[in-house]
Amino acid sequence: MITRREVLGTIGLGGLGCLLSPNFASAADRDLEPEFLSDQLRARSLPPLVKRLPTRPRIIGLKEMGRVPGRYGGTIRTIIGSAKDIRFMTIYGYARLVGYDEKLTLQPDILEAFQEENDTVFTFTIREGHRWSDGSPLTVDDFRYWWEDVLLNKDLTPGGGSLDLRVNGKLPRFEVVDDLTVRYSWDAPNPNFLPSLAAPQPLAIHGPSAYLKQFHKKYQDQFRLSALMQENRVKKWADLHIKMAREYRPENPNLPTLYPWRNTTAPPSEQFVFERNPYFHRVDENGRQLPYIDRVILNVSSSSIIPAKTGAGESDLQAAGIDFNDYTFLKDAEKRYPVKVNLWKMTRGSRVAILPNLNCKDEVWRGLFRDARVRRALSLAIDRHEINMAVFYGLGTASADTVLPESPLYKPEYANAWINHDPDQANALLDEAGLQKRNEDNIRLLPDGRLAEITIETPGESTLDTDVLELVTDHWRKIGIALYTRTSQRDIFRSRAQAGRIMMSIWYGIENGVATADMNPQQLAPTSDDQLQWPLWGMYHLSLGQNGQAPDLPEAQELIRLQTGWRESRSMDERTAIWHQMLSIFTSQVFSIGLINGTLQPVLHSNKLQNLPERGLYGFDPTCFLGIYMPDTFWLETEQV
Repeated sequence: MITRREVLGTIGLGGLGCLLSPNFASAADRDLEPEFLSDQLRARSLPPLVKRLPTRPRIIGLKEMGRVPGRYGGTIRTIIGSAKDIRFMTIYGYARLVGYDEKLTLQPDILEAFQEENDTVFTFTIREGHRWSDGSPLTVDDFRYWWEDVLLNKDLTPGGGSLDLRVNGKLPRFEVVDDLTVRYSWDAPNPNFLPSLAAPQPLAIHGPSAYLKQFHKKYQDQFRLSALMQENRVKKWADLHIKMAREYRPENPNLPTLYPWRNTTAPPSEQFVFERNPYFHRVDENGRQLPYIDRVILNVSSSSIIPAKTGAGESDLQAAGIDFNDYTFLKDAEKRYPVKVNLWKMTRGSRVAILPNLNCKDEVWRGLFRDARVRRALSLAIDRHEINMAVFYGLGTASADTVLPESPLYKPEYANAWINHDPDQANALLDEAGLQKRNEDNIRLLPDGRLAEITIETPGESTLDTDVLELVTDHWRKIGIALYTRTSQRDIFRSRAQAGRIMMSIWYGIENGVATADMNPQQLAPTSDDQLQWPLWGMYHLSLGQNGQAPDLPEAQELIRLQTGWRESRSMDERTAIWHQMLSIFTSQVFSIGLINGTLQPVLHSNKLQNLPERGLYGFDPTCFLGIYMPDTFWLETEQV
């Protein structure tokens, strides 16, 4: 059956009559213009608001969202752990062609509208008069340039494009329908296309062509291109283009953007200043252009001291770099500084999960970890109630690594799979798996005579992980397993895992615990090399079989088959059924040993900051941390100096 979905961007009236009126520029525009832009407006280096906004801007009904229309001005400070973390501005800013609202429903955002037919044909309508942050128009040529000169260029895209753009190995057909409309068409369904555009690191299908052409060999003469390469210290023109076009980590201050704030600071720097985009496409119901806040300052610090700096009043909005075990300290800061700490619910399938590496190089342990009886035994031996009470003050929920009750896909049997504290059953399962022999200290012996000693590795970014592992060490000792912990830096930790040198790791559970059937279930199958329970299988999938190893465990192969079936599905019923099959396999096989979910994330903010929800869902995908709550609508009660 052919289905058709057509979605229009939010277009309302409210106080926008003056916005669309030809007399607007001479009317009440003084109240609608940010004071931050007054010098540029007086110098006429910036046009008035009516000429900066699209003809039909996206109107955000704040009162409908239970929030208060705000006022312009001010600066907020936040702290990041490294210069690379300026990507948080891309995640928090959350301007997408299409994006999720707070109910996790896809809406047009940068686009005025989109039409989807049977997940095979996607037609996008651009907002007339929409402009990049430098004032250049957003047009269909920006989509055409990215398609013809970036995605189809073998120097810039040697792999042939993202997997999200390929169905059965084939890219879509791209066409420009008219001056405001582009279309992408596949012969088979691509249900992941729209979600990938709404992702924390969105699929790129457009870019500011007027700016980027100067870095492309097709449009720039060789002499000038060579000079630009030398100036930017790169040896290939493709590396130059990639560097200057990088949007997710916006290091190039000259790159035009569609986000609410634009970077003004070139790296290296200990402080990055983002200033309001004067051409941003959203307004509130009173016609005030968003964002309300003029500047966001990101101060670079060591990750280990972010909680201390936050508690010392050095941040006006902080969620990254702080954890639940910092809550008491941060709450105490409320007595000394004008700040408040909220607690949001984390969307991970498990706040901490133990991940046996089914691709580890140790042949004996690899065989044991691939035995479901061993994984189930390790899970049953853990006393989750003790962990919840000791580490999370009883505020979390003992659970397998699975979706949360907030997801329409949730079932109690997934959450309860192999989580009861049952050392007797755990011991019996390990005996069945061939680990009956023990030494005088009651530690089991492996088939080759070695002691059953497991080293769990951690990037050491949170003392919470260490606290949990201290308890698990005692739990596993009671079933004859000796546990040791090794800490290493995150980059080293990941490279060791991908090389098979890690036996077992502690990390977060599945990324998206609030999934809907329309979202790709790839987190449940070996699809990425950063999945620490099967990194080589994930690498194989990601590289289309060029690297890594093909999965050779039947249950993992079935998960891959089902995930492929989801990508080819044509109905919500099909997708829902596939999700449930995959959740059932993933939890019953205990590929990830989930411990506690529904845990809380501290979000500290200045008392002056308005419109930040007291409660929210906090996670990377799909909520983009603070992103779906639209930080461009946050405002300061009084300006900060």
